[in-house]
Amino acid sequence: MTFNDIFKSSFMENMTSVSIIDMAVALVLAFGLGMFIFLVYKKTFSGVMYSSSFGVTLVALTMITTLVILAVTSNVVLSLGMVGALSIVRFRTAIKEPLDIAFLFWAIAAGIVLAAGLLVPAVAGSGMIGIMLLVMANKKPYLNPYIVVLCCDGHDSEQQAVGFLRQQVRRCVVKSKTAQKGSVELNMEIRMKGDNTDFINTVAELPGVSSAVLVSYNGEYMG
Repeated sequence: MTFNDIFKSSFMENMTSVSIIDMAVALVLAFGLGMFIFLVYKKTFSGVMYSSSFGVTLVALTMITTLVILAVTSNVVLSLGMVGALSIVRFRTAIKEPLDIAFLFWAIAAGIVLAAGLLVPAVAGSGMIGIMLLVMANKKPYLNPYIVVLCCDGHDSEQQAVGFLRQQVRRCVVKSKTAQKGSVELNMEIRMKGDNTDFINTVAELPGVSSAVLVSYNGEYMG
């Protein structure tokens, strides 16, 4: 039997379309899962600027994926047409946060599993993923790395400032050092012992230290 014979046979006539009730129930459940993914994203977001449009995209992506899979499972010809149409789609929007990729795949996977009729894996899997992300997001923020930028006027003041800083933090590593005549600039990665940042005020008041800056480190350090 050739490929053309398959479509000329009664196979296509036996295909049944999805009912309105089934489609409505699937989309409502997809909306609920999408809202859950959106709330987890909003709770665990730790980037520089929160984007509400991305959260709405997660809800819409879950529902759109569900709708596409419902159409694919109901009609073979339509499924082949969607494969060809979606294969030419290209997205150029840059993903700024690595964790955003996980949320996108989560929304797509939830839509696919839900449209396949696997309600329990869709709900249970989404619940476990959400709990895991919430637990990891609730870790104490002072355990995250920070960058300290010190400007000193010489070697002696540099040694004094670095020595004092090592006593006040859990971990201190020099990332870069810029030395010019009459000034030294240090970029150091630190892990704080607690959430108190008063030590940076003391460092700035040390003799020979012109400025001390504490910056949250997002993992994209350029030395």
